[in-house]
Amino acid sequence: MELFQYPYMQRALVGALIIGLAAPALGIYLVQRRLALIGDGVGHVALTGVGAGLLLNRSPVLVAVLVAAAGAITIELVRARGRTSGDLALALLFYGGIAGGVTLVGLSDSTSASLNAYLFGSLSTIRPADLTTIAVLGAAIAVTMLALRPALFAVCHDEEYARVSGLPVRTLNLLLAVATAVTVTIAMRAVGVLLISALMVVPVATAQQVTRGFRSTMTAAMALGLFAAGSGVWVAANADTAPGASVVLMAIASFGVVAIGGAGWRMLRRRRTPDAAPAPEPHEVVLQ
Repeated sequence: MELFQYPYMQRALVGALIIGLAAPALGIYLVQRRLALIGDGVGHVALTGVGAGLLLNRSPVLVAVLVAAAGAITIELVRARGRTSGDLALALLFYGGIAGGVTLVGLSDSTSASLNAYLFGSLSTIRPADLTTIAVLGAAIAVTMLALRPALFAVCHDEEYARVSGLPVRTLNLLLAVATAVTVTIAMRAVGVLLISALMVVPVATAQQVTRGFRSTMTAAMALGLFAAGSGVWVAANADTAPGASVVLMAIASFGVVAIGGAGWRMLRRRRTPDAAPAPEPHEVVLQ
C-alpha cells in the first residue's frame, strides 16, 4: 500500500476506477445488442486516430476521439442499412483500423513505446490533465447510460417495438456508437485499446450469472467493474505487472469464481431438494 502514497499511483487508481465504472455501464447495452466485440473494432479505429495525431503533432487522444466516433457512426449506419452484416463491418474495422494505426505510427517519429502505451495501457503515466479528461468523459458516459436506461434498453431489446413506440431509434443508436468511441478512447491510457472491450463485456457476463433483471445486472456489472479495476491496479503495483492486463485478468478471475460458485450452489440445491414423489395413478371409473 506504500506505493499509493505517490501521486502517480493515486491518479492511476482513480483513472482505473472511473473506467471500471463507465465501461460496464455502456457494455451491458452492447451485450444486449449482441455487439460485444464492437469495442475491439472501435479500438482499432482509435489506434488510427492515435497514429494520425502523432504524425500531425496533435493531441493523440483528441484525434482518436474524432476518428473513433466517425468509425463507430459508420458501422452503425452500415448495420442499420443492412447492406453489410454486422460481423463483416466489424472485421473491416478490425483490419483497417490496426493497419492504418501501425502505418501512421511508423511514419511518425514516435517510438514503439508510445504505441505500446496506447495498445496495452500505461496507467502510471497518466497526467493530471489526462485524469481530468477521463473523469469528465467517464462521468458523462455513466450518467447518460443510467439516465437513458429505459429508452436504451427498449432499443437494444426490440428495435422494431421501440420504433413503433415513438422512440428516436436512430438517434439512440448513434448515441451508443459515439459513447462506445468515447469510452474506448478515454480507456486507452488505462487498459489499452486491445483490452478495453474485455472490461465492457466480462463484468456484464459475470453479473448475468447471478442476477435476473436488467437493472440489477447493470448495478452488479458496474460494481464488478470497480472491483476489477481497483484490485487490478493493486496487483499491478505489488507484482510489477502491466496494470491494464492485471485489471482484465481480475475481471476474468471474477467471472471464473462466480461461474464455479454458481455451479456448486446449483448442485448443492439439487442434492438438498428431495425427489418429487410419483404422481398417484388415477382411479379407474367403472361404468355400470
